[in-house]
Amino acid sequence: MHATHRVEELNTLTRAKYPIIYIVSWEERRIEDMLRQVALERRKKLYEWTLTNGIMPLDVVQTHPIDPATRDPLNALDFVAHSQEAAIFVLKDFHPFLDNDRGGPDHPVVIRRLRDITNQLKESRKTLIILSPILRFPSDLEKDITVLDYSLPTPDELELSLDRVVRSAREIAGVQLKMHPDERERVLNAARGLTCIEAENVFAKSLVMGRKLDLGIIIAEKEQLISRSQILEYYETVEGFANVGGLGLVKQWLRKRGMAFTEKARRFGLPEPKGLLLLGVQGAGKSLLAKAVASQWQLPLLRLDLGRVFSELVGSSEQNIRTALRLAENVAPCVLWLDEIEKGLAGASGSGSADAGTSARVFGSLLTWMQEKTSPVFVIGTANDIAALPPEVLRKGRFDEIFFVDLPQLQERREIFAIHLARRGRDPLEFALNDLALASDGFSGAEIEQVIIDGLYDAFENERDLTDEDLFRNLKSTIPLSQTMESKITALRQWARTHARPASEPPQPQPVLPRRNNGLRHMELG
Repeated sequence: MHATHRVEELNTLTRAKYPIIYIVSWEERRIEDMLRQVALERRKKLYEWTLTNGIMPLDVVQTHPIDPATRDPLNALDFVAHSQEAAIFVLKDFHPFLDNDRGGPDHPVVIRRLRDITNQLKESRKTLIILSPILRFPSDLEKDITVLDYSLPTPDELELSLDRVVRSAREIAGVQLKMHPDERERVLNAARGLTCIEAENVFAKSLVMGRKLDLGIIIAEKEQLISRSQILEYYETVEGFANVGGLGLVKQWLRKRGMAFTEKARRFGLPEPKGLLLLGVQGAGKSLLAKAVASQWQLPLLRLDLGRVFSELVGSSEQNIRTALRLAENVAPCVLWLDEIEKGLAGASGSGSADAGTSARVFGSLLTWMQEKTSPVFVIGTANDIAALPPEVLRKGRFDEIFFVDLPQLQERREIFAIHLARRGRDPLEFALNDLALASDGFSGAEIEQVIIDGLYDAFENERDLTDEDLFRNLKSTIPLSQTMESKITALRQWARTHARPASEPPQPQPVLPRRNNGLRHMELG
């Protein structure tokens, strides 16, 4: 919704004599500007109420309240009821007096007084507006209150904020900033989920730090939004596709969709991608790929811990999932990672008797949101156990595609060895990568990484550098998961042949290579 549409919406509700409008927003100045416009168009006076000042005019310059006694909420409501003016009254931070737990001894009287004046407001040219960053009112008033969520600015309001900062930087610091339309769109998309004040602060911070608008700095600012949540976790995305060994087909699929969140893609007729489900063997790189996608697309990565969603308090679990999903939409465009989704949804497809149906309701809320969401939240689900996954998750429409991540093939294992050796300051060309790849048949990427770490411990203990012998010795002493869970992995592969796309290219016949010819002279190691 654009800012002009919000003004029109307020104008319509005022003309229709809606008695009490509850606006949720952190930014009073932005809402005041909208209300001034509505008051001007409707030829109404505009008043504000605060606990500190009482009732004061908002449409004229005045430094003192009309009556100090109106600081009391009951007196303020009496003032509204007795006023004969055509006016809009804005009650700021009135929500504590509507809260059953925090309303104080006068709470029932305040609620009753609000209900008393509702009919009076309907028969007059007065409108009562409650403006608060928190939505909180008792069920007694739910039929009398109309809620408008203006907690976040519209795209055009963000654009005005960007223009203000750029203009100020040019006038004060002489920073001449020229942005291509595509770059400007990426900056504004990165700022989605921030208030105008937060966006202006981070735009200014980026210009001060680098004399340019840095997407990384803007995205990092959103970490503050996530840190206040107990259910969502914000991940720093430092792993690009170059640090993910193998998985060529799924990486190719993701690269094609990297620009699908732009307005250019909308004009072309492309829908925003919904997400993908990664099924496969533990340690094969599913979680690493989820992190790499966010880095590749320069989007925030949020991890939804389904285990934290569930609460001992009745009704809290359903509220938790709604809060988490709404926060993800506020931060969008972003990547939402549902890690080991089958564990979080355990019991959702059962009778629900163990938890009074809470799991099933949370599961239903999540699936409905995934199916119907229109916000640019790309969901990546990872799962190891197909049998524990509710069948509704696999239905088309929840995810754009389902990929099966198998154990790495020979070439992929060589690449994984090279990546982890380079990450730990070793030159991969100094190691027998071909022989190591052959000796690690059946090993996952996580197990290969652990072999290198164990080898480093051995070398460090003996006060020497890492050698091939350290790696071969640890390969020989490690029993991979593919042996301990052979039957389960075989069953998983059989299921995947007819239900999922492979994440890697089919294996190619491997020529016999000399021991030290690593074939990596022209490979970019990332």
